[in-house]
Amino acid sequence: MADSKTTQTTQLVGSKRLREHDPELHSIIEKEKRRQFSGLELIASENFTSTAVMECLGSCLTNKYAEGLPHKRYYGGNEFIDQVEEMCQKRALKAYGLDPEKWGVNVQPYSGSPANFAVYTAVLKPHDRIMGLDLPSGGHLTHGFYTLNKKSMQRKPVSATSIYFESLPYRVSATTGLVDFDELEKHANLFKPAMIVCGGSAYPRDWDYKKFREIADKNGSLLMCDMAHISGLVAAGVADDPFKYCDIVTTTTHKSLRGPRAGMIFFRNDERNFGQRINNAVFPALQGGPHMHQIAGIATQLKEVMSPEFKTYAKQVVSNSRALAAALMKNGYSLCSGGTDNHLVLWDLRPQGITGSKLEKVCDAVGITLNKNSVLGDRSAVSPGGVRVGTPALTTRGFKEQDFVKVAGLLHDAVELAVEIQKKAGKKLKDFIPALEKSSKLKSLREQVEALATSFPMPGIGFENMSSN
Repeated sequence: MADSKTTQTTQLVGSKRLREHDPELHSIIEKEKRRQFSGLELIASENFTSTAVMECLGSCLTNKYAEGLPHKRYYGGNEFIDQVEEMCQKRALKAYGLDPEKWGVNVQPYSGSPANFAVYTAVLKPHDRIMGLDLPSGGHLTHGFYTLNKKSMQRKPVSATSIYFESLPYRVSATTGLVDFDELEKHANLFKPAMIVCGGSAYPRDWDYKKFREIADKNGSLLMCDMAHISGLVAAGVADDPFKYCDIVTTTTHKSLRGPRAGMIFFRNDERNFGQRINNAVFPALQGGPHMHQIAGIATQLKEVMSPEFKTYAKQVVSNSRALAAALMKNGYSLCSGGTDNHLVLWDLRPQGITGSKLEKVCDAVGITLNKNSVLGDRSAVSPGGVRVGTPALTTRGFKEQDFVKVAGLLHDAVELAVEIQKKAGKKLKDFIPALEKSSKLKSLREQVEALATSFPMPGIGFENMSSN
């Protein structure tokens, strides 16, 4: 036995806080925290989650392997893990008003894209046909998308969906900006898709699920909804309900739902045996052990989603989006479909003669975060004609309609600055960026942005009760 005088007290491995263990990384995270607090977050797919969700993500649940389903694991020591996952499943069904006899749910997908591919793997055969909304019309890559290789003059599948399955997109009308059901039905009658996918990532209107169902039934097609963007609005009853008509519904759990970054798959319990097929596709076909810290985060967020406060929040998201849309149109700007029914607006910048990529760069430089986005008629997703602007994140911080009118004014200033710089630098982005960095107007606009942003609190990251006022 060692002499007690010669023994040294050592710190337990893994007990240091991040600021002590890795000050360099800690500093970067603190900078990102400050960026989020001092800027205007307008990316439609982003939100600010709660302290409770953050605690789940940083909990001991991240240590546990739990391959399989509750009570059917491939590892031991999962008695409490099973309770977490079953709680999440029950809350997911309850949050969307679903009868557990008629609907099931898998809460293990790591995010929305893996959830979608798990569904395809489960219910389709390789090279089966899929129809989803075209990317320039507001669709998502996982619904199938091709580009044209101009050198070889051959189609190029952009997502795995288009590599393993045959996808034919449907589009929005050039006049209304709404899904062109006449064209969709015409092409579906010829293409006979195994699955039709509704839902998108930049579609500012409600979805006519009944019409999708009618077209699917005429062609023997499964109907899947990817409600990732609007899932919080659906749960709160301020967006139309896809569960009335769809066979399968997928979603992410952040965005308007305001939870952690993860995914869920809802499926009808009937003779088609979707449950077993989807569960087997998630694991073992595509994923390994589920991320139980994420699943716990989903579970605690779903408790919040069922509260009256969340329903008030979801209504405010839509009210704010409409106020932003009205203010932009008052300034003479063109919005796809002429407005919005949900949490986002798709803003067509082609009348101003600038690209979405240029406005995104200007906004980044002044502390406004949004994203360039394709609009109908675009041929390039790298240099598209529009931007997507969303309200969930700033609504979480307490922004109301009048605040989004101020945001619209700041966006207007950013557009004018982009137009001014382009006149001097020309249309090439490589010339635009250096000219932007030299602009004498950036400082003033950035100060206005920061003054507005920091006058509101920020949940979850230590700025709950802080502001510059």
